[in-house]
Order: sequence, then C-alpha cells, then structure tokens
Amino acid sequence: MRWREGGALRVAVVARSVYPLHRYGGLERHVYDLVRSLLARDIHVTLIAPPPAVDRPADARADAVLRHPNLTLAPVPYVTFPFANRRGTTILDRSTAYPIFGWRAGAMAARLAAANKIDVVHGLGASVLGYAMAGHHPDSLAPLVLNPQGMEEFGATDPSRAPLKRLAYWPLRRAVQRTALAADCVIATDRSLVEPLKTHLRVRSDVVRLIPNAIELAECDRPDSVDRAQSLRERIGITADAPVLVSVGRLEANKGFDVLIEALARLETEKRIPEPFRWVLVGDGPMREALSRQLSSTNLGNRVVMWGRADAADLHGWYETATLFVHPTLYEGSSLVTLEAMAHRRAVVATRAGGLPDKVRPGVNGWLVQPGHAEALAAAIRDALADRSRLKTMGESSRAIVEQEFSWQVAIDKTLQAYRELLTPRDSL
Repeated sequence: MRWREGGALRVAVVARSVYPLHRYGGLERHVYDLVRSLLARDIHVTLIAPPPAVDRPADARADAVLRHPNLTLAPVPYVTFPFANRRGTTILDRSTAYPIFGWRAGAMAARLAAANKIDVVHGLGASVLGYAMAGHHPDSLAPLVLNPQGMEEFGATDPSRAPLKRLAYWPLRRAVQRTALAADCVIATDRSLVEPLKTHLRVRSDVVRLIPNAIELAECDRPDSVDRAQSLRERIGITADAPVLVSVGRLEANKGFDVLIEALARLETEKRIPEPFRWVLVGDGPMREALSRQLSSTNLGNRVVMWGRADAADLHGWYETATLFVHPTLYEGSSLVTLEAMAHRRAVVATRAGGLPDKVRPGVNGWLVQPGHAEALAAAIRDALADRSRLKTMGESSRAIVEQEFSWQVAIDKTLQAYRELLTPRDSL
C-alpha cells in the first residue's frame, strides 16, 4: 500500500473555504471539524485552501488548531470578481472563480501526491478539479476521497431550482461531475443524497460511502449554557414556565421562516395553546427586512424576538432555553443547527427536506411536516406544546441519536475506515 509502513497517515484536505480562515458557515465548520478531528487522531494534515481573509472571525480555540504541529497550511489564491466578492456565495463566483480555484488547488494536491508527500486527498466539491485532471490513477497518485456536500448546483436539495439558475450552474456541475468520476470514494452526507449522487454524478454504487455531516459534542456541552440560558430569558423578559420556540439559520428565502410566521399567526388566532409562547429567531441575512414587515402585519406582537447573529455562547444558550426547536426549511442539506439543538436534548419540529428525516424521527424525537405547509407546521407545534411533559423524553432521544450517528467521533471513525480500505491492497482485505 502507498501508506508508509509505521509512519503517520498524511492527508491533504482541499476546500474553497474553512473556518476560521474565512467566514463562518456550514461548509467552513465542516472542514474545520474534519481537520481538527484528523489531527486529534495523530494524522498529518496539509490544508489546501485560500489565504486567510482580512476580516476573518476571531476564535482563539480555532486558531490553536491552525497552529497544531501536524498541520501544514498550503494557500492557493482564490481570485474572484469585484462585483462577486463574497467568496463562493454567488452563482457567478461559483461557476467561474470556484472551478478555477479547484483547478489550481487540485493541481497542488497532485504535485504533493506525485512527490509522495501525502497518502490521501480529501476534497470538498470542485476544489479538487485539478487533481481529477492530473491523470489520476490509484497506482500513480494518492486515492481521492470526494465530498460533494449538498450538491445544490444540481438541485439535489432544492426542488424549485429555476431553469435559468440551473443553466448558470452548468460549469460548476461539469467540474463536480469530472471530479467525481476520478474519485475512489464519494461521500454521501445523508441517505437522501445517495440516489441523487449516483444519478447526477454518474458514479458506481460501490464507490459511494454514507458518512454523515456531524457536530462536535464538546462544543454543545458548554459548561456555561444553562446560566447563559437563564440570562437570555431575563434579558427579553421570558418567565421560567413560558414555552419558547427557537429557530436558527441564515435569513434566506429557502429557510422557510416566512412560513413559520404564518403558522405562528394561525396559532395565535386559534388561542389553542394553553400558555403564551415566544419565538426566538437567531440569525441574520437578506430576508430580515421582509420578515420584519411580515411580522408587523400579523397579530404576534411581542411574541417574536429577532435576535440576529449570536456568538457561540449565546447560540448554545438559546438552544438550552428552547422548549422546542423549529426548523421550517423549504430545502436543506444536513442541517447542523438541528443536530446542535438535538445535542442539547431538544425535541424538534422540522420539514421533510434534505437530510432531516435521517435525524428527526416522528414520535421518537419530534415531528416532520411537508415543506411550505403553514397549516401542518402549526398543527405540529400545537401538538408538541399540548403535552410538554413528553418533550423531555423526546429530547433525550435526540441526544442519543446524535451520539450514536452524528457525532464527529463516529464520523471520523467512518472516514478513517474509508481511507484504510483505499490504502489497503484488495488481496489483503
């Protein structure tokens, strides 16, 4: 096998963005946790990513990971357009600058592999396009593990993908498809993505591995969360017994918060919930003003708190404050915020979107409704709050599901097993 006998495994992780070098989002958190988890298993990691952003988030603990002696940073410039300068967040950027970065970053990984400086390449999306184009072959270069993430460019998690948007994503789709065909292992992060992955990327079933996106339980088990929850309740005047609904996410159209507002307005009109509820929305984004206008036209009054962005302490404090976590998304990938709420032992009302059915199990730890259905969402919330005594048991089930299936300890075990299988000759398996 290529892996040096008796030596530490050497992995190149290639991504267009990673926390805390860049912004704070689902991809960035995933790459950071992957790197941190590999380092914790004594793996030598070469992180191929763009240089640090000038306005990157400040996080002393994350910066300490970046200074780990077994981590090597290998920066590759990410050149985008002045009018598309929110790296990786516009269609124009993702269909032009992103594949170009992937060509250059993948080529760097290929050079390292050819020089026998790495044993495995683990790429995210089109970031390893250059590796796929470098004449990749198991006998000449290190095995390629590809995680295409939610495959939004294919509409795999967004059934409403407009034809023009689909056309605009064509270059990125081609880049991801080309990369997938060269991969020795393609990761599906949710069961719901297995078939779309095989269909859109045209990869064989034996190449696909189900390794879920995960969360770090130690981050959720913050010792100050209970005290912070009490402080947050006091700051906005919520009594100890009042039911609190909490939602977390970027304020974008696909998150369905407008549908939840409609559902909550229905509940307020019906007056069928025994106690006055409060809804706390944590997050910011382009839909903030539209949601505020919608709220002003309802009868919800002071029932709603639009908290905005929250630091880690406040975020986990709000999870701890929640009586019920509500995620009304219209389409979704894995939903790390739902996993975080579950790690805090919270029951969940969510939609049957993306990977959520893998996590929220009706009658066990929550309720699932069809995306975009305000009436069904209202009914589920009404049912959940009608008998709050069962929410504690459901919350314990949520925690057990995360511990058994969606913690990074589990995810990194599966990842390393995939590496080992690729590095071990078939005749010795």
